[in-house]
Amino acid sequence: MGLGLAWAVEWLRLSAGLMEEHRTELIELDRPIGDSDHGENMDRGFRAVLQKLQDAPPASPGAALKLAAMTLMSTVGGAAGPLYGTAYLRAATSIGDAAELDAAALAAALAAARDGIVARGKAESGDKTMVDAWTPAVEAAEAAAAGGDTTAVLMAAAEAAEAGAVATDPLVARKGRASYLGERSAGHRDPGAASSALLLRAAATAAASPESAGAAGNGAA
Repeated sequence: MGLGLAWAVEWLRLSAGLMEEHRTELIELDRPIGDSDHGENMDRGFRAVLQKLQDAPPASPGAALKLAAMTLMSTVGGAAGPLYGTAYLRAATSIGDAAELDAAALAAALAAARDGIVARGKAESGDKTMVDAWTPAVEAAEAAAAGGDTTAVLMAAAEAAEAGAVATDPLVARKGRASYLGERSAGHRDPGAASSALLLRAAATAAASPESAGAAGNGAA
């Protein structure tokens, strides 16, 4: 069995919880190299996603991610709204109308999300952006997909994203507001990479949760 609607909804629900829990941390990461608003924006955006899920429950995993995309684009300020909105929209397009996702489909959806971020932000690995979390996550997910276990795919992606976010600490920013600081941006973690790691951790946690397993399973596809 693959992962279905229950997983997608649980992913978004857990994401909202992590954005609230880490709101202050993300603000503090953004303070020295950004506008100090990343945590506030992400918390507000995912609160709105939760409300939308209640108001208009989606019928498929792709529909859930498209709902998140549209909501984040309209409620999250700065660059994060368009970037995350594009990521979720590209993932939703990759998924299409599928009721369940196997390991390969999950890896493909993550790759589509990453590619959307790259296309929108014109960034690449090493630029000290969220791409530095997403690219290793995609690579790890694709490697794990060969085993056919959906939870393993998302766990691998989450762990790689977390390591990728930490690896932005010494980098000099080449994109976004942080790039204006030049060498002074080194020594600070990219807040977008940090929030990306949290979102991918939420996806993995959702895959392993009873809420997801009850409807669509979370083992081998």
